[in-house]
Amino acid sequence: MTHFKELVQQRRSCRQYTNQEINAEDVTLLLRAALMSPTSKNQRAWQFIVVDNKLTLEQMSDAKEQGSHFLKNAMLAVVVLGNSTENDCWIEDGAIAAIAMQYQAEELGLGSCWIQIRGRGLTDGTTANEVIKGILNIPDEYNVLCVVAFGYKAKERKPQNEEALLWENVHIDKF
Repeated sequence: MTHFKELVQQRRSCRQYTNQEINAEDVTLLLRAALMSPTSKNQRAWQFIVVDNKLTLEQMSDAKEQGSHFLKNAMLAVVVLGNSTENDCWIEDGAIAAIAMQYQAEELGLGSCWIQIRGRGLTDGTTANEVIKGILNIPDEYNVLCVVAFGYKAKERKPQNEEALLWENVHIDKF
């Protein structure tokens, strides 16, 4: 097991993946991390859709103008959903679940990248949320926060640079 301080330093967004499939046990561990993540009032009201179909991943990669095209080369994606009428903290709860999966992926030697869906879209005015909901047949009451892409890293990135940390952005007791 990797120490958390090392895991945090190592985890970087990965947008290039090999063709190696992710085994079922590792997929289960990714989802376990999401399902164990803390939620407001312990509601656990998020929903997750696992996508490994290459055609579906390719369709989803065109959900917005920028920042999602690499999804077609991922081996797996997890779509993070919430229902705002059911949970006023669906965005926060979904974000915590997504990052929990990303840290689990790093520990497993997998690359991952968050793809923002909420608030993004196409130049014709179609929202990325509408596109993803249409592709995956998501009920009206749910909205997509993000898609997290996963795969084995095609190339390694350097760890976060400890020297570049913005400690001046940390304030004690007052701003």
